[in-house]
Amino acid sequence: MSFNGSTSNLTQVQLLVDRDAPVKTFLCVSSCVIFLYVNGVMIFTLRRKTVFQEKSRYILFGHMLWLDTLDLFMSVVLFVCAVSRIFILKNICIILLAAAQSLYQVALLNLALMSLERYVAICIPLRHTEITSYRRTNMAIGVVWTMGLIQCLSEIIIFYSIDSTNTVMNLFCSRTTLFRLQIYKKLEIAFTCIFFVLVSFVIIFTYASISAVAKTAFCDKASAKKANKTVLLHLIQLGLCAASILVGVIQEAIYVYTDYMTSLHVMYFCFVVFIIFPKCLSPLIYGLRDQAFSSLFKYYFTFGLRKQNSCDTEIGVGKIDTN
Repeated sequence: MSFNGSTSNLTQVQLLVDRDAPVKTFLCVSSCVIFLYVNGVMIFTLRRKTVFQEKSRYILFGHMLWLDTLDLFMSVVLFVCAVSRIFILKNICIILLAAAQSLYQVALLNLALMSLERYVAICIPLRHTEITSYRRTNMAIGVVWTMGLIQCLSEIIIFYSIDSTNTVMNLFCSRTTLFRLQIYKKLEIAFTCIFFVLVSFVIIFTYASISAVAKTAFCDKASAKKANKTVLLHLIQLGLCAASILVGVIQEAIYVYTDYMTSLHVMYFCFVVFIIFPKCLSPLIYGLRDQAFSSLFKYYFTFGLRKQNSCDTEIGVGKIDTN
């Protein structure tokens, strides 16, 4: 009787999974497609004005948009493969996972660059143009990418040189199924700790420095206040990144101590809230907070149906908000 009962329950769970999966997939993919369109319009807007391509603030913002767009696309692809139970070739899987990990780490380090740019703009305004020149900004982005690629290159080298645990050609694509050796976990923990400590220090330092400068009589109070809010947003985004790291731990605990359906619901919730939601929300917040950028963005987002008034046109052409 117990065996028949468990079989019946398993069948019910399978039916529930098959019934819920298309709805969850549709909601997740459709929302991601909308935000991919939003990010695409933002990137297009940045390409329309020369000033957006020369100022360090907009260069870093554009870099963040590309990172979030690619990361969001990668996350959706892996999610659809997981829900559809699609098995992926081993070599393709390692490329997808390595790219996703690199994008995540570079996006994390890009937060530090954006905070440092605000620090220079408020605390060292006379040298802001010199320090955050076009050439130096791109050099900083290059350094960030070099740091972000170290872990994935190390994992690829280990995978093809000493890892003998992966003999199958097709597999369910995840870090758990592909990277089974303990050295992968140690690498991930080491790099995650280093990057989070580094970025946390930079953001906290810049926030404290801007707050201190804002109390002096020689500072533009409005600019300092807005810069502090921007850095605070970076800190909140860092917290969301930290929460996304805990998703794996939460999923393992839920899987052990709850039933199968509950674990599926929790995993879907964690995926949407801690992985998809921050990537969708942060570009929108940063873009709409900037008066010069948001004016042109709204114009292109509505395919030119939203006519720019004279003030918007003046801002869009040359008057750039530097706060």
